[in-house]
Amino acid sequence: MSSNRIVIKVGSHVLTENGAVCTPRMRNLVDLIAELSKQGKEVILVSSGAVAAGYTVLALDRMVVKNKQALAAIGQPLLLKMYQEKFAVHEMLCSQVLLSAADLDSKRRTSLAKSVINILLANGVIPIINENDVIATEELVFGDNDQLSASVAHNFDAELLVILSDIDAYYDKNPRDFDDAKVLKEVSSISKEELLAETTANNEFATGGIVTKLKAAHFLLKHHKQMFLATGFGLSDAKSFLLDGVHKGGTLFRT
Repeated sequence: MSSNRIVIKVGSHVLTENGAVCTPRMRNLVDLIAELSKQGKEVILVSSGAVAAGYTVLALDRMVVKNKQALAAIGQPLLLKMYQEKFAVHEMLCSQVLLSAADLDSKRRTSLAKSVINILLANGVIPIINENDVIATEELVFGDNDQLSASVAHNFDAELLVILSDIDAYYDKNPRDFDDAKVLKEVSSISKEELLAETTANNEFATGGIVTKLKAAHFLLKHHKQMFLATGFGLSDAKSFLLDGVHKGGTLFRT
């Protein structure tokens, strides 16, 4: 990695459990970011979980898009407060940056957002980015933070995107269906067939699946950047790769 700037994306399935935010996993994530910061790394966090946080205090029907938007509006400050408390243990500040796809489609708006991100990182503040779910209807129905995190890595000059997921690696075939499925430790290209496969999500708050991660990886490979996919349920693979430079588990996408 030629840059000290990393984007870490954590999905809803990792951050939630039994309809609520899973605080032990959030704490482990914050601890990892704190360790990376001590090593001189600049970390941008793309975090899901706002809808789940909102649902803990108001149980609206999540199948209705407007309800989901309302839950995101309630949940964003709750989620940030949880992160603030956990970063405070390390005497670190974090901040909230809400972006829409339109923000990253506009050169001017992207430049403005990048300037703010650079100031935050220069002052040791962790930017926590999420899609602006309250107004991003399409994202709530069809999209996910995998695409957002890839765009963030590209536009804000990170060399590496780390996706922490319920999917621990990319396999040569579906490990849920085939006992002999093997982990692909390194991947340098992704076929059209893989990118066009059906998207599946694994819990009521998740909107992605392996296909959205492959699309994120494909986008970054085109821009000569790297992506590392690993489990977010236990961070030993991520820690080994990020802190020690040892690739034990997970999949590294690079050209």
